[in-house]
Amino acid sequence: MKKQNKFRHIYEQMRTAIVDGTYAYGTQLPSEHQLMNQYNVSRETVRKSLNMLVSEGMIQKIRGKGSIVIYQGLTDFPFADLVSFKEVQQQRGKAHETQLQVFEKVVARDVPIVRKALDITADTSLWHIIRYRKIEGIAKIIDEDYLIYDLFPDLTEQDLRDSLYAYIEQTKGFEISFSSKAITFEPFGSSEYQVFGDVTPNYTATVRGIVHLKDTTKFQYNISKHLATEFRFVDFSRRQK
Repeated sequence: MKKQNKFRHIYEQMRTAIVDGTYAYGTQLPSEHQLMNQYNVSRETVRKSLNMLVSEGMIQKIRGKGSIVIYQGLTDFPFADLVSFKEVQQQRGKAHETQLQVFEKVVARDVPIVRKALDITADTSLWHIIRYRKIEGIAKIIDEDYLIYDLFPDLTEQDLRDSLYAYIEQTKGFEISFSSKAITFEPFGSSEYQVFGDVTPNYTATVRGIVHLKDTTKFQYNISKHLATEFRFVDFSRRQK
């Protein structure tokens, strides 16, 4: 192993061990001193390797605790295409679960941000929906949606647990076309701690999107909160056919 490649060799071995679960989420890596002895390298080389893992969101250095694994496996939701959570996980062969937390009817005057985004009147009725998305038993996403009620008056809890987009396209016969999205990185609130736990870093990548039907009707306002370390984004998406 060439001297200049030692740090990368250590980085790649440690990264592989994290991804394959040898070092699971929340566990502590060997100390810098242990890694120095294991690989027969200097502290500087070890730190360079660990810093690469930090920069990739694989580990977090915590004073008094050392290097802690924060990687939980990328959600890898393809924002370049408008696909449902269920479609993505089926394509990837991962066990997935949707937990429905809120399903209620509200009026637009009570949610002025949504009213403005969808360009609707104050008296417009909306479905308000909150769902927790789990992949292989671990909470990955909090999805909050507002839908135009009159377009989907017969929407049911089962539709939401199964696939909202399948209901819209297959049951109702609408064609979903495109969405515009914006992203902010936001600190956890109480609901995020409740769903995701006390993870580090305690930030979400929060995507707010307005989704349109083929005739350009704005029918959905979505707030999707992802763990910040598990995020990919494109700011314009078109429904893939």
